[in-house]
Amino acid sequence: MKFSTRILIVDDEEMICESLQAWFVRDGYQVETALSGEAALKIVENSPADIYLVDIKMPHMDGIEFLTRLKECQPNAIVVMMTAHGTVQTAVEAMKRGAMDYFCKPFDPDELSLFMERILANKALREENNTLKELLSESNQQGLSEVFIVHSEPMRAIFSKIEEVAPSSAPILITGETGVGKDMVAKAIHFRSERSCGPFLAVNCGSLSESILESELFGHEKGAFTGAVKARRGRLEMAHNGTLFLDEVGEISQKMQVSLLRAIEEKSFLRLGGSQPISSDFRLISATHRDLPSLIKEKQFRDDFYYRINVITIDVPPLRERLDDIPVLADHFLKRYAEETGKSLGGFTHKAIDLLSSYHWPGNIRELRNVVERAVVIARGRMIGAEELTFVNPRHDAGLIGSATLRELEINQIKAALESCNWNIVRSSKRLGIDRSTLMRKMKRYRLDRC
Repeated sequence: MKFSTRILIVDDEEMICESLQAWFVRDGYQVETALSGEAALKIVENSPADIYLVDIKMPHMDGIEFLTRLKECQPNAIVVMMTAHGTVQTAVEAMKRGAMDYFCKPFDPDELSLFMERILANKALREENNTLKELLSESNQQGLSEVFIVHSEPMRAIFSKIEEVAPSSAPILITGETGVGKDMVAKAIHFRSERSCGPFLAVNCGSLSESILESELFGHEKGAFTGAVKARRGRLEMAHNGTLFLDEVGEISQKMQVSLLRAIEEKSFLRLGGSQPISSDFRLISATHRDLPSLIKEKQFRDDFYYRINVITIDVPPLRERLDDIPVLADHFLKRYAEETGKSLGGFTHKAIDLLSSYHWPGNIRELRNVVERAVVIARGRMIGAEELTFVNPRHDAGLIGSATLRELEINQIKAALESCNWNIVRSSKRLGIDRSTLMRKMKRYRLDRC
C-alpha cells in the first residue's frame, strides 16, 4: 500500500523538506515537497496527495490557513501537522479543524516510520468504512446483502434482529463458532445505526498480549513506559461517536475486564501514564466463540463484565445448521474469485453442490471461502466439479450420501441422538452440537415425536 501512497510535505525550511523526503522515499513512499502553503495549493490543484505533512508556523500562509483551504477542495484529505513543542496547543486546535494528528520537531526517522504506518492503518480503516457504507446505502436490504448473505431462515432472523437493535446504543454480544461471520454482523449493526458516519474500530483481543492490548485500547502518554516516545490515542478514544468492536472478548484478562467495565459504564478513562480523564461516546459490540457462562463458573471471566457487555445477544449459527446458505455463499465467493483471477466460470455442477452441502464445515464460512478460492484457482473447465473441491478436514461420510437424501440423513441422525438420550432435548442437542431451539425447530419440521 505504501508504494502507491503520495505524501506532500509543506514546510518553509528546505532542509526539513529534503530530510523528510529522503526518509519517506527510503520507506517506499512517493513524496513531493512545497516550501509554502501557496505552492502546495498549486500542486494540489493538479495532483492531490494522499497524506499531507504540514508545518504550522510558516510566513504568509500558515499551516492552519492551508489546512482550511485544503479541506475546501479536498474534504477527506489526511493532514498531519508538524510543530515545535511550544505550539502543541495550536496543533490541537488544528485537529479540531480536521487534521488527523500531529508530531513534534525534531524528528526521529524510526519514530516517523512507525507514525506513518499508524496513519496508513487508519487510512485503510476509513476506506473500508466508506466502502461498506456505500454498499449499505444503495437500499435498505440490497446494500447489506452485498456483504451479509441473508438467505436461510436463521440468517433472516438475525437480519431482523440487527434491524431491531441497531438504532439503540446498548452493548451487544455476538456469539458463535469461529468463522461464522461475527465480524460481518458487527459491521452490519454499525452501518444500520445512527453512528454509521462515525468510525468502526475493531480490536482482536486474542492476538495481543495484556500490556499491548491495554495500550491499544486506552492509549498512552509520552514516557508512560519504555518505548512510549510520544503520546498516542487509544481505540476507546478514537471510537468517539462510533463503534468499538472487541473480537474474541473471552480472551481478555480479568484485570483488563475491570478497567474496561469502568470505561464502559463511565464513558471516561485515563490514558496509560495520564492523569486527565478522557470522555468518549462509543457503542460497544463484543464477540466470542467461547462459552462465557462456563468461564464465569470456572472463575475465568467476571460476571459483572459479562452482564455489562451482554445487554443484547445475537447468536450466529454454524454453517452446518443453515444448509440453504451454502449454495448462495459458494456462488458469491465463486463470482468474487473468478473476477479476481479473470476466469469465466459458469458455476458448480450438481455433484459439487451436493458435496458442499454434505460437508460438516468445522471452519464455517471462512473454510467455505478457502475451498471455493482454491477450486477457482485450479479450475480447468467452465464448471467447478466435485473433483476440484478439496477439504481441510475431510470426514469419511462427507459426500458419500449413497441412496439416502440429505433430509433422510439428518432425520436419521436426529432420531438416533434422541433415542440414545431417551428423548431428552437438552442432552440430545448437546450430542448433536446444536442448541435446544434449533433441535426443537428441526423436530417440528420433520414431525419427530416420541411414540
